[in-house]
Amino acid sequence: MKTIIIITLFLISTSMSFAAESVKTEVKETITTKSGLKYTSLREGTGASPKPTDTVIVNYRGTLLNGREFDSSYKSGRPVEFQLDKVIKCWTEGLQMMKVGGKAELYCPSNIAYGDDGVSGSIPRYASLTFEVELLDIK
Repeated sequence: MKTIIIITLFLISTSMSFAAESVKTEVKETITTKSGLKYTSLREGTGASPKPTDTVIVNYRGTLLNGREFDSSYKSGRPVEFQLDKVIKCWTEGLQMMKVGGKAELYCPSNIAYGDDGVSGSIPRYASLTFEVELLDIK
């Protein structure tokens, strides 16, 4: 009888501990820069951070603030490669805050995204954007 009670208490303790762990949520810190970029690390990388003149390889998903996706390397099934100082300012600034292997969410106000130009057919003029970006490599 004593053994059954001890085993029962152990099982209750273990399941309570598991339940407590499963309800914990990790709070992600958002950093807001002077430009208005809001950077939230979703996964810390362990590699190097790129410089503006570096070529990076990334996977990404871009959405308007209403959640409509306008572009995604995940959908195409291929990461993209570009020189960091040849893209929107939000990406140039945000990716320099990352390390290879990291994943982040970038909130890009219009002035450091596409501004008053927009992108015909997919991004309206003066649109603020959100990107989920994974920094896969630096060349």
